[in-house]
Amino acid sequence: MAAFSPDAPAVSSAAPWLFVVGIGEDGRAGLSPAAAAALDGAGLVIGGRRHLDLAAPLSAETLAWPSPLSDAYPAILARRGQPTCVLATGDPFHYGVGAELARLVPAGEIAGFPQASAFSLAASRLGWPLAEVACLTLHGRALERVIPHLQPGARLLALSWDGTTPERLAALLTARGFPRSRLTVLEAMGGPRERRRSGTARDFAETGIDPLNTVAVEVVAEPDARVIPLSPGLDDAWFEHDGQLTKAEIRAVTLASLRPRAGQLLWDVGAGSGSIGIEWCLRHPANRAVAIEAREERAARIRRNASNLGVPDLRVVVGRAPASLAGLPAPDAAFLGGGVSDPALVAAVLEALPVGGRLIANAVTLESEALLLRLHAERGGALRRLSVARAEPVGHLTGWRPAMPVTQWALTKP
Repeated sequence: MAAFSPDAPAVSSAAPWLFVVGIGEDGRAGLSPAAAAALDGAGLVIGGRRHLDLAAPLSAETLAWPSPLSDAYPAILARRGQPTCVLATGDPFHYGVGAELARLVPAGEIAGFPQASAFSLAASRLGWPLAEVACLTLHGRALERVIPHLQPGARLLALSWDGTTPERLAALLTARGFPRSRLTVLEAMGGPRERRRSGTARDFAETGIDPLNTVAVEVVAEPDARVIPLSPGLDDAWFEHDGQLTKAEIRAVTLASLRPRAGQLLWDVGAGSGSIGIEWCLRHPANRAVAIEAREERAARIRRNASNLGVPDLRVVVGRAPASLAGLPAPDAAFLGGGVSDPALVAAVLEALPVGGRLIANAVTLESEALLLRLHAERGGALRRLSVARAEPVGHLTGWRPAMPVTQWALTKP
């Protein structure tokens, strides 16, 4: 069944009818009187089978979440105005179904009854200041999403997908040069099955872990650990490539010219190794990018680079632009690499950009530079010439070896 995606909810003055109740491992005993009243007053109660068991006894009709959860959304919306209760773990609005439902139902028609989230419970168990901890979810998400958070001395709390997540996370930490990082697995917090186990990533060998677990990580980096820097311009060696790579110094300037903002979408057209789109995503966890690449072997390489550098959600589109741009979500910014030579491509990208959108085009050939000079004369913007030289051996001595100069055209769509 196709994913359910209705229009955004309209503002409403209707009374709340959808009750989103957080429930913990202590079941009904942990519910506030108001939450218990909302649960008992509903004609339909929806939740995972574990949630429904925790909330028993229930006199109302019940519905266990299907897979995917979105298959149940039409049934919920069809009950608009009738008391309906959705059960979720802890705080339903922190990586929970409450946030998804709020995209479908006006906030004024929802009454939320959150409990302490798994993050709050874990921080209280460990004595960690929650405001200084990176909180993320690996539930239904790629494990590699943790990679940008692996900074020396950092503390992480991660919601697990299942009982195998801690072991897989320990293996990833060890492989990337963080073997002495300490993992603490907190299982079934708040109920009679609660348990805590700890160990270093290198020696982690715990088994039989409850599927409902949260992993706390105290990051310890070895000198050779693969730590993702916070600045743009990753070393070229971090990327697998066949020569189609925007070099580190030019990449840093290009990212600065693109001016990433939180939550924005980039088109990386002619992506090559995907370095620009990957570094765009690394600037903020909410950033998104689409890498458009004509060659399948390069597209596969982009996917590997994105996974290895902690942005596995980067989207890769295989096809020749501008035809391959059709149907893509409109970008906030776009980058055209060193092979830009098609005026129709530039026109298509500019058409897709909103007012205020940023276009950056880099040229390394005379033909591409000629096009950028003409576009600058016709449309304005800014031109700059970027030259980099690196010290390299010259026999037994050392000399400067210049890279090919790059002409960069930057335009903010008027």
